[in-house]
Order: sequence, then structure tokens, then C-alpha cells
Amino acid sequence: MDKGIHQFEIGETVEKFMLIRSAKKAVASNGKPFLTLMLQDRTGEIEAKLWDCSGDDEKAYVAEKIVKVTAEMTSFRGKSQLRLKTLRLAASEDGVKIGDFLKSAPLTIEEMGDEITRYIFEMKNPKLQRLTRQLVKNHQEAFFTYPAAMRNHHEYISGLAYHVVSMLKLAKAIAQLYPSLNSDLLYAGVIVHDLGKVKELSGTISASYTFEGKLLGHIPIMIGEIGDTARELGIEGEEVTLLQHMVLSHHGKAEWGSPKAPLIKEAEVLHMIDNLDARMNMMDRALEITEPGAFTERIQPLDYRSFYKPSLPETTGGEDG
Repeated sequence: MDKGIHQFEIGETVEKFMLIRSAKKAVASNGKPFLTLMLQDRTGEIEAKLWDCSGDDEKAYVAEKIVKVTAEMTSFRGKSQLRLKTLRLAASEDGVKIGDFLKSAPLTIEEMGDEITRYIFEMKNPKLQRLTRQLVKNHQEAFFTYPAAMRNHHEYISGLAYHVVSMLKLAKAIAQLYPSLNSDLLYAGVIVHDLGKVKELSGTISASYTFEGKLLGHIPIMIGEIGDTARELGIEGEEVTLLQHMVLSHHGKAEWGSPKAPLIKEAEVLHMIDNLDARMNMMDRALEITEPGAFTERIQPLDYRSFYKPSLPETTGGEDG
């Protein structure tokens, strides 16, 4: 099996095919141009610098191109980095394809579709059920294939739907513990809170922000779509405004991107479980490529903290003895 990029030790030679996730041109202090390449395989991504690059290099080494890399694994400011020795574009005879380098959700689209449908049909409020079902139907293919973000958490194929499935399980457990919560509203909020990302992001591979994504963002996009869809279905009442508030406030604070702070219990819980699932995903992915008894690389969205992986026996968790 091909060795994952984060299985290489510092100082070790790396020779493998990788996919260019992004490429950015800059100018070094000596006035010479260079490219910062973000390279990825199925196990993760790593930064590499192509120094003294030419115009031809800039045209050749772009996002979604596969390259053959020979490099030395190094560390810079606490993060692994490749020091390139040779770099070339993959040729047809190399027998590699983009799908070889893409990570996807651990559940199939069919499994996630069945799970989300089950939660929709558990809703007893007919307005919330119809509205949620239609919003998902409007973006069926994209919802089940898009990543949940460009970077940091669930940034892989079907990451958006997998994020929602994980949050629904959290929502159900919390609603059972606190029966005063309106589970219909909570489930609906979980399912549609990030649905605007199918318009904010450009696609499943090397996603970038769309025109709408840059000027509006996924929260305002979804607020408008909830209102439009409700009118098309002839749905009126408090449910529409409450669902819009769930989406509007799910980032928690203005400085985190929410125009309103949560002002109902269900919105507060939505914000908490969204944050919890995203942070757990970031930590799990960093710890997966870390040896027991060692620290992860620093995780930028988690205050640049480096997490320790204990040398304790693994437990399955989640089951009462």
C-alpha cells in the first residue's frame, strides 16, 4: 500500500504521486517568484515550495493536476513541509487518476441519505418537515457530494452530509436528555444550517468560493432560500422565521460570522453541536496521523494548539457497561 504523506519522518525522502490542491504565486525577499503548492493524497495534505519558478511552471502546476514528487520531509514552524527536489506532471502511462488522491466520508451516499431521510420523517411538525424535505430535494446531488468547508473540517467528498449525520446523532441524544427542546426544529436546523454551502463553494474537488459565496456567504444565501421555498410551498407561520433564525445564528457570534446570536434554545444547541462536531473532526484527523506518546502538529483553527495522543489502550466508547 502506498505510504501516506504524514507517515514519512522528518529527513526522509518522499517519492510519490500527489494531487495539487492549490497553487499560489508569491515573490521571495530576493525578488524571485515562487509557488506555494498544497499537495494531497488520501491521508492528508502538505505544503511544498517551488522556488525560482518560471512562467511555464505557473501555468503547468495548477489545482487538480497530478504531479510526481521527489522531496525531503522537513518541518517549518511546527508543521511538516516538503523541500522539493524534482517535480513533474503525471503522464497517461503513469496510470494515476484524481480519485486516487481524494478522501471521502466514511459512509456511502445511500447510507447518509437513508439516515437523513429517517430524521426528516421523525418530524411531527408538517411545516418543518415539508420545508426541510424540499430544501434537501432542491440540492440533492450537491448536498451529498460537497465538502462541508474548504479547509479545516470535513473538507472532503460528501463531508457536508457526513457532518449533518453526525450532528443529527448529537441532536437526538441531547433532545432525549432535555425534553423541553423542540426536536423537530433542532433536526431541521441541523439539516439545513450549512446547505447554503452548495452555492457558496464551487464543487467537490479543489473547491473555491463562488461569486455568490464571496459576496453573500452561505448563511444569507440559505436565509433567502428558506423564505423562497416556504412561499413556493404556501407555508406560513412562526416555523419559517424560527428556521431562518437557526441558520442565521449557528456560528454563535458576529465575529464568527453570525448576523444574530442564538436567541432560542434550539439555536444555542445547534451552535454548540456544530462547533463540537467540527472540532472533533479536526482533532481526530490530526491524531490519526500522530503516533501514541507524541503531539500533533499545531492546529490553526484550534488556537494553534498541539494535542497529545495518549499511549492508552483504545476504547470503543458510547456503550454503557
